[in-house]
Amino acid sequence: MPPSLQAGPYTVIALADGAGPFFSPRSEAFPDATTEQWAAADQFDPGALDADGRWWLQFRAFAIRSDHGVTLVDAGIGPADSPAASWAPVPGALPASLAAAGIEPTEVDTVVLTHLHTDHVGWAVVGGEQARPYFPHAEYLLQQAEVDAIEEINPQLRSTVLDPLRKAEQLRLLGGDTSLRSGERLVATPGHTPGHQSLLVAAGGELVAVTGDLLVHAIQLLHPELAYVHEMDPVQARASREQVLRSRAAGTLHLATPHLTEPFVAC
Repeated sequence: MPPSLQAGPYTVIALADGAGPFFSPRSEAFPDATTEQWAAADQFDPGALDADGRWWLQFRAFAIRSDHGVTLVDAGIGPADSPAASWAPVPGALPASLAAAGIEPTEVDTVVLTHLHTDHVGWAVVGGEQARPYFPHAEYLLQQAEVDAIEEINPQLRSTVLDPLRKAEQLRLLGGDTSLRSGERLVATPGHTPGHQSLLVAAGGELVAVTGDLLVHAIQLLHPELAYVHEMDPVQARASREQVLRSRAAGTLHLATPHLTEPFVAC
């Protein structure tokens, strides 16, 4: 069974899809980070540095299971022919991780795409020329602002992801914060991309934030002011990051992150 976290009636399940090195040195990804900040980050998350000194990323999605159904947040790096194949360690293992969690693709009723980067949409649509949604009964949720910025983010994904979802009538575009029928809440967390969104699961005094790329390395958890070079709007990204991290003042905050070594981090 994959790692999971219980929050009231919700089971948040971490679904591994792959692991591999980042395509450039981490010092280039976070040019303003100091030696002391790197040392603190490496102590906090030593698994993010491999034996050759490269930034080692996990690639994962998350499933939220409750009496209301199954929500999937993000769709990983995908199969061997996915759009992420140029840089990520495809093929991904998400189908096997779902099976290990006892989840069939037909059971997933909602797929939240935090944003349109290739390592987060890989299993959303499969089949190449015979493209079809991998989760046939799911409504796919994406922010309208993300679709509006597709030419700037990755125009290839219009034909490989958006058009097949539209053709299948499974794409729903949102205009900001949205409550789901299963009780989770989507919040707009722009900056990394214009329509980036995160998912919040609240139960009692606990809050789980499934972050997408709100933060991509432990150094941004310890120092949320640090910009990542692949954030399209670093100032807005910092504001979104700090907004979510402030939620810990209301109780226990658990972060469910795609790229840190451990899938769950308590703040």
